Amino acid sequence: MKKIALAAVFVGAASTAMAGSYAKDEVVMEPVIVVEETQQSSSSAAIVIPLMLVAIIAAAAAQ
Repeated sequence: MKKIALAAVFVGAASTAMAGSYAKDEVVMEPVIVVEETQQSSSSAAIVIPLMLVAIIAAAAAQ
């Protein structure tokens, strides 16, 4: 009797595990187009930070 109950449990577990289908879902998603506007940077913006760093080092060395 125990073997029959154990077999019934295994059959029940196996049938719920195989309950899904192998059919392919046809999900079609449209691509999202992202447009980012670029900002024009001036050439002086790239030199401000190094100049500030040099000024700080010069001020620290002067003391």
